[in-house]
Formats: sequence, C-alpha cells, structure tokens
Amino acid sequence: MQEVLKFLASLGKNNNKDWFDKNKKIYTEAKETFKTEVAKIIAACNKFDPAITGIDPAKCLFRINRDVRFSKDKSPYKTNFGAIITPGGKNAEMAGYYVHIEPGKSFIAAGSHMPMPDYLQAIRQEIDYNAAEFRKILKAKDFVANYKELVKEGALKNAPKGFEKDNQNLDLLRLKEFIVVKKIADKEILSKTFAADLAKSFKAALPLNSFLRRVKD
Repeated sequence: MQEVLKFLASLGKNNNKDWFDKNKKIYTEAKETFKTEVAKIIAACNKFDPAITGIDPAKCLFRINRDVRFSKDKSPYKTNFGAIITPGGKNAEMAGYYVHIEPGKSFIAAGSHMPMPDYLQAIRQEIDYNAAEFRKILKAKDFVANYKELVKEGALKNAPKGFEKDNQNLDLLRLKEFIVVKKIADKEILSKTFAADLAKSFKAALPLNSFLRRVKD
C-alpha cells in the first residue's frame, strides 16, 4: 500500500488534469493495489458477515473524480481512495463498512450514512421499539474499544416527526445517521496484517450493522 499513499500524497500537491493525465499509469497501478486490498478485506469480513458474500471489490470503489458542480472547490480529483462494502453493492441502501485511505487522514467507518427518509424513519422506529437492545450494542466492550460511540454531528435539535419531545430515547432518535468512525494511521495501512486488522474492527461493528439492516427485511 506504500504506492497508494505515495500517489495520493503527490495528487494532493498536484490536483490538476495535466498532472493526472501524465501520471495515469501510476494512478491505475495504485487503484489496482487498493482494489486488491479491498478484496482481502471483503474475504476477511465474509467469515463473520455472510451478507457480503460474492461482492465484487471493483464495484465497491468510489470514483477518483470529484463532483464540482455545486462546490466552491473546483479541484478535479479526490485526494483519497474510498470503498464501501455492503450487501447489494455501493449503491444499495444498506448498512455496511467503509474504508477511506488518505495520507494522514485515513479512517474506517461502519453503519448507515445519511439514510433516505423512509429508511431513516424505519431505523428510528426500530430503535424506539428496541432501545435496550440497541444501547447494549453501543456499550459492548469490543464496540467501545474500536469506536467509542456513534457520530452525533448534525443531529436534530428537536424531536423528529412522529416522536414526542419527552421520548426517553430522544438522544438516539435525533440522529440523522447511524455511523461509527475509527482513525487509521499510515503505519497501520503499511502493515502486512492490514486487511485482517480492519476486519477485526469491522467485526466489532457487525451487531450495529445487523440491527440497522433488519429494518429492510
């Protein structure tokens, strides 16, 4: 993965089409290396999460090109490689695992990122019905050791539609997404056990994903 970090670091300093075109071969090689690593992560996660069986790693990767239509930053390329591992592929609305590789800013995540309104409402309802079970998942030893807690940034200030303002589970129901994040150091990415180490962290998030997925059944 050294070549991946090296390419992304260079791209961060030369984020323009001319440079990218001249280094297209290096990009292609770095992307292939990343895809191979994603395949290893999928295989390792598949041992405890059969829902991701048969997923094509190539279809988990996000494009390097940025959508600049509504952004003040017109840099044409992302300075990271990203992949989402979830049942049904990256376009499926289902809780899964995310890998973000960027020099000095890498992280992994799990759960459901910005679910659509119907799915979000279903998740909130499931949490309200089974709050004790959900809180137990969030307090599990392995879960806390890896992720500490759910990301709470962007939560509603008031009770969401359909729920009373005195609901005892309002701290969870106000959330707009249900994800956990763990930072990854560059030296961890270069480890020979990187895929296996990530799988261990993702396994700690499996109960969260399973809870979030079942509302889709």
